Amino acid sequence: MGKEPFIELIEVTKTYRLDANAVVALDHVNLSIARNEFLAITGKSGCGKSTLINMIGGLDSPDQGKVIIDGEDLSAMDDRSLTLFRRNRIGIIFQFFNLLPILTLEENIALPHLLKEGANSLNEKIDRLLVEMDLTQRRHHKPHELSGGEMQRVAICRALINDPDLILADEPTGNLDSVSGRQVLEILRRLKEEQGKTIILVTHSPEGAAMTDRILRMKDGRIIVDQP
Repeated sequence: MGKEPFIELIEVTKTYRLDANAVVALDHVNLSIARNEFLAITGKSGCGKSTLINMIGGLDSPDQGKVIIDGEDLSAMDDRSLTLFRRNRIGIIFQFFNLLPILTLEENIALPHLLKEGANSLNEKIDRLLVEMDLTQRRHHKPHELSGGEMQRVAICRALINDPDLILADEPTGNLDSVSGRQVLEILRRLKEEQGKTIILVTHSPEGAAMTDRILRMKDGRIIVDQP
């Protein structure tokens, strides 16, 4: 028998109401993702990519179906349990960085860890992340003093600070130039290969998708192409 999937979506459906209209964002999606897989989700704007990643990240809940991560059904969790699961097991990287402008680079990175109950000192961990992301000289800078590529590398550090099993990256190169975008994609690939992270990348970039293990293409809330 093969291994159980690390992530499994079963008949996941989501409909949003816009005035009198119903928009089906996800239409009975079934999907299995292996542990340590680097998966790309592609498709035109509005096809359901971000809704799908939000379901997997526990940021939204399906109207129908189940999202199961490492044997745990997210839909069966109460708000507190889901928040703790997301904080401890999932790192999320957004297109628009979402850094707090009043905090320094290292304070932004530390924030998710400081929210944990019984959080211990993490100076050594921050030091290591800053070295890995080539940000050591920027640790006391605030976001407005950083380039776009630097801000996205800070966001990656923040996503990694609690050592999650799963990294969700929603258009992480969308606001970057080609050189910075390539650096971010190479970092994600390295996280999969060297640290065994499971990574789901939502992207419009053919170059980004080509660096992954498998590509899903979505249309009208459904997965229409699944290729290695």
